[in-house]
Amino acid sequence: MKYKQQVVLDIPFSTVIEIFENPENLKKWQPDVISFNHLSGTIGQPGAVSELVVDMKIKQIKLKETIQKRNLPAEFVLLYETDGGSNTVTNRFNELGNNQTQWIMENDYKFAGLLKYALLPMKAIFKKQTQVTMDRFKEFSENLANDNNV
Repeated sequence: MKYKQQVVLDIPFSTVIEIFENPENLKKWQPDVISFNHLSGTIGQPGAVSELVVDMKIKQIKLKETIQKRNLPAEFVLLYETDGGSNTVTNRFNELGNNQTQWIMENDYKFAGLLKYALLPMKAIFKKQTQVTMDRFKEFSENLANDNNV
């Protein structure tokens, strides 16, 4: 299941990346993240592996996050793996001028077994949740930048 979402942030690209890459900020714009633990590799660089625990309302799930590529602003690719599937997330950033940055997120979910058939009808829900997450980042990052006079 593939889809793409986007948002325009009213802050410069360098500020977006600084906020986006700081693991201390993660819980502030992704409140469902219970924990984020770096396991190996250099934080923020290809090959780095971390474990996230996320509250999915029904249950908590563990995700293994591996940074696949870091070629900013062109792409920042993350692989999330859990029992039952994986999601490759490609983040692209475009400097728009006037201290604006476009963030495009492409998701490519791969589910194992019957999950791939059971979750396909839920594509709209996945897209909506992704947009909510991106909008939370927009609000958080713009407020943080304004508070710090960036």
